[in-house]
Amino acid sequence: MEIIKKDFGKKANLFILKNDKGTELAVSDQGARVVSLKVLVDGKQRETILGFDSADEYLAKDPFIGSSVGRFAGRIKNGKFSIDGEEYQVSIDPETGHNLHGGYGFDKYIWQAAEKKEADRVSVVFTLESKDGDEGFPGNLSVAVTYSLTNDNEWIIHYSATTDQATIYNPTNHVYFNLTGDPSQSIDEHTLQMNADRYVEVDGDVIPTGNLVAVQGTAFDFTHEKKMSELFAGVASEASGIDGLDHPFLLTTDTPQATLISPDKKVTIEMTTDDPSVVVFTANFGDGGPVMRGHKLADHGGITMETQVPPGVTDYPEWGSVVIRPDEAFEKETVFKVVVED
Repeated sequence: MEIIKKDFGKKANLFILKNDKGTELAVSDQGARVVSLKVLVDGKQRETILGFDSADEYLAKDPFIGSSVGRFAGRIKNGKFSIDGEEYQVSIDPETGHNLHGGYGFDKYIWQAAEKKEADRVSVVFTLESKDGDEGFPGNLSVAVTYSLTNDNEWIIHYSATTDQATIYNPTNHVYFNLTGDPSQSIDEHTLQMNADRYVEVDGDVIPTGNLVAVQGTAFDFTHEKKMSELFAGVASEASGIDGLDHPFLLTTDTPQATLISPDKKVTIEMTTDDPSVVVFTANFGDGGPVMRGHKLADHGGITMETQVPPGVTDYPEWGSVVIRPDEAFEKETVFKVVVED
């Protein structure tokens, strides 16, 4: 196992983590992002995620792709939330009136990076200091995101944080999977299964309505394996009018909580998390997708599995808690295991 460090442009670095099975996980300190996840299929390397070849492209085309998201994954309605009765106003997108992914968020920064090698894994630890008042969020927040690759073909994301003042923190990773290796192909023929019995209804602005809807009998029932084409064919009847998914699903504790299978059945991603929900987004970009690695991204050319506390929790606290305090340690972990058919 080894780590190779390269220049990634814009004063950023690329770290390529390699295991003994020929799997390569490439991550960058620009946005603490995942750039590439290649596995050996029939003796050849296959890319499994969407990405660009330089930090410049991420900043110019889509800084969210593959990045660490913070301080808050998803949308905060009107950019308002309260802690202990005190209301806070954070930055908002002037076009929508809501805060998305923390505003000028963690995806825009160069993080500190430290390599780590152990007997069973290689890792890069990314750290960032988010100052009190950053985008309107309270507290000096020290965050760490550790990406590890094991010889069991597990890509592990470990999050930790401390704060000197009560604040909210709800991080995730914004990687898009496309297990064909070709971003010009949609994910229609991918198969998805999730141990999720309810989803969070959202409106046309992708703001949670407060309704938790049972998946049974809906287009969002992935409790059994289903091709994504079935979802796209049936989703038009869903209340938000979104052409695809951009919804939180409430997960059960049965693991793995999500399984994504390539069209040729040769690559499977098994997701296990200690987060209570996952936001699944199906790259609903229409014809507006960027060119990446020489190919124009197809509509529905990727799928995210963004583990987090469901966005909307700031308005519906019964869904969980995203408040962290100075005397509390924040820790959570998500594992993506890659299974390749021999």
